[in-house]
Amino acid sequence: MPWQTGGMARFSLVADVSSDDIAAVRPVLSDVVTGAVVTETPDGLHVEGVMDGDDARDVNRRLLSGLRRAERRTRLRAEWTGGGFTHRFFDYVPKATRPA
Repeated sequence: MPWQTGGMARFSLVADVSSDDIAAVRPVLSDVVTGAVVTETPDGLHVEGVMDGDDARDVNRRLLSGLRRAERRTRLRAEWTGGGFTHRFFDYVPKATRPA
C-alpha cells in the first residue's frame, strides 16, 4: 500500500529488465529506484524497490526512459503496487490493473 510523500504516491516495484548491455543499465536502477535490490537472472536483471510519482504510468515512464538513455534496446516488464492497485506494464504499455 502506498504512502503519501509531498503530494506524490509511493509505488512498490517488482520488475524484470533485459538489455543488450546489462552493465550499462544496472547503475540506472540503483540511481532511480529507492532501495533497489537488483539480482541477475538468466534473461537479465530482477529488481525490487520503490519509486515516488504521480501515478503508475509516470513512475514506469521515468524508469524506462532512464534505462533507455543508458541502452536503447532495453525491455522492462514491471508491476507497480500503490493506491490499492497493482499495475502491470510491458515497456511503456499498460497491460493490466487489479486490486492489490
